[in-house]
Formats: sequence, structure tokens, C-alpha cells
Amino acid sequence: MSFKSVNDILGGLEQQAKWQEPPLQSLLKCWAEIVGAVVAAHARPVSIQRDVLSVATSSAAWSQNLTFGRQSLLLKLNQKLPTPLVDIRFSTANWRLPPETQKLEQTILPREHPSYLGDQSSSIPDVIPTLKNVNAAFEDWARAMQRRSHNLPLCPGCQCPTPPGELQRWRVCAPCAAKQLANNS
Repeated sequence: MSFKSVNDILGGLEQQAKWQEPPLQSLLKCWAEIVGAVVAAHARPVSIQRDVLSVATSSAAWSQNLTFGRQSLLLKLNQKLPTPLVDIRFSTANWRLPPETQKLEQTILPREHPSYLGDQSSSIPDVIPTLKNVNAAFEDWARAMQRRSHNLPLCPGCQCPTPPGELQRWRVCAPCAAKQLANNS
């Protein structure tokens, strides 16, 4: 009977743990290193089924671009993975924004938007229309809109009341800005 050293036993256990690690987990660890930071920001491995890697992409353009370079990417991945992959499929179907991006979007406050009118609840109470009929509801809404827009500056393009933030940002109201962008395209 031969005795093995503790280092040999621990080394064997460590190798066995790496061998038993799911292939997707080992791929996720080296994904950014293999594809680069730019591609990693727009493409994320989702699953490996029957030795085919599924990658979620941020847009159809990224899917198409990565599909063209699929063979070279497959060679790079197979050099790093213990179990070789047969193919790679790219799709936008499972794309989700990273949590950091979602948090950034949630931190934008309403008062930072160019259309923000300020707190008007103290000066002009909003009228909740009673739905006796459609005409009465429309008249209540029209009166509320007139009160809300009474002191707003006018858009130089269409002469509609416009929040000051929109005029500051685009020099016109949002619909006029959208028309200008559409005409420039």
C-alpha cells in the first residue's frame, strides 16, 4: 500500500472540483477576456445545451456581427474550456440590462426631465372629473390643461404652451423637436 502526501490528495481534489464545475460557469469566468470588453458589454452567454452555446446580445446587429465571426470565436473558446463546444447561437431573446444600468435609470428624478413643470398641486388643485358623460369628462380635462399651461412660455415653432425645460434644451417643444429630427434624418 502506497501513501500519498496531503499535497497530492488536495491537488487531486482540486482538479476533480474543476472538472465537475459546470461548463457555463467556467465560460462566464473567462468570457470578457476571450471576446474583449466591448463585445462583453453587448453579448452574454446564457446557456450551454448539447455542446451549443447560446449567447444573448443587446441588438440584432450584434447578433449578426458575432454570427459572422462565430468560427474564430469558437476556436478561442474551445482553447479555454474543458469540454469543447460544437456551435454558438446568438439571439436578442434573453437580453436583459445589467443591474447597474437599471439602477442608473431609476436614479433619474422627474424634476430633471425637461418637461417637468414643478409641484403645482399647491397652487392649482387638479379636478378629478366625474364620469357623468364623455363630454363632461373632456371639458374637465380641457379646463385642467388650460389652468396647468396658463403661465407657460409659448413654443416659437407652433405657439403651444411649453415647459421651460423643453425650451431650454431644444429651443422648441418636444413635438416640434421630434419633427425637426425626423426632417434631418
